[in-house]
Amino acid sequence: MKIALDKKRFKLYLRIGLAYLLLWLFVDLASHPELFYQYFINEVWRAVYIVFVNYLFFEYTLSHLSRKRKFKSLFLLAVQFFLYSFGLYSWRSIGIQLHVFTAFKTYPSLSEGIGDQFGDGIFSIFFFGIIRHIYDYIKLKQAAQQLRIEKQQAELNYLKSQTNPHFLFNTLNNIYSLAKDKSDLAPESILRLSKILRFMLYETSGAYIAIEQELKIMSDYIALEKLRYDDTLHVNFNYDIEDMKQALPPLMLIPLVENAFKHGVSETRHHPFVDIHLSVNQRQLAFFVKNSTEAFPGEQPVKENIGLSNLRRQLELLYTDYQLSVQQEESIFSATLKINLASHV
Repeated sequence: MKIALDKKRFKLYLRIGLAYLLLWLFVDLASHPELFYQYFINEVWRAVYIVFVNYLFFEYTLSHLSRKRKFKSLFLLAVQFFLYSFGLYSWRSIGIQLHVFTAFKTYPSLSEGIGDQFGDGIFSIFFFGIIRHIYDYIKLKQAAQQLRIEKQQAELNYLKSQTNPHFLFNTLNNIYSLAKDKSDLAPESILRLSKILRFMLYETSGAYIAIEQELKIMSDYIALEKLRYDDTLHVNFNYDIEDMKQALPPLMLIPLVENAFKHGVSETRHHPFVDIHLSVNQRQLAFFVKNSTEAFPGEQPVKENIGLSNLRRQLELLYTDYQLSVQQEESIFSATLKINLASHV
């Protein structure tokens, strides 16, 4: 019968054994303070055996019990019963013979001595079993929490991998339109795109960026979009930021701005406009985007594109207190995003 020693688990039993030892030392100190040194040696001697036998029981015997192998299971239980009764009594006797253990109590018969030691063994099973169960439960919860975090991070990375190419694809379409018309603004648009690409490559790899960086990329994107239109397009972009160094997930706000141009202004024939306002005060973010659209007969349900749906999912993963609402009126589309930045999970 080969038993492999799991060092990490065995250290757990050593720590439980130390707690077991301290418990009995406290009882001995309260009951027999004048003989504490002898009781201390006795308890250390007994704890050595208790740690070993409980490690064997919980880490080997219990894991090998099986209904299909009744004989083996009964044999293992019999061995454990022997170790908790006669084995513990024999360990006490060995300590007495080596003058390590002080016999404060004598037993008139072997059966009485074995029975008394078996009671101590049963108590140790409950003590070790309860602490072991609590420890394993906590570790399991921690592992589940870590798995949940890793799963959320993987999903966030996937959403970013969808959003960034989507964002670049729309930007390249804008440059393509300028190049196709042989516009003199094409070189400037390429230069602005290079700035955006540099930002996305070197600034968005972390979990957060400063709001001032988000504002800069937003300004570059708005300037790039305005190159496509003449003076009929009116863009109003203003902000009220309490702390420009306030942390924010990168490219969190861009999808709403991108949506205003791609699905609003580009489809508006008369008096196109985009109004953007951002405020962050006392860790309360409020972002409002309003843009012109073509008039729709009657009320139309709002169909969210990939940018909006990805943004909504990212918010679910990152914050517990937020609100994202969109509204389609006759010729105006508006989006409102409110986030309690302190509610980051």
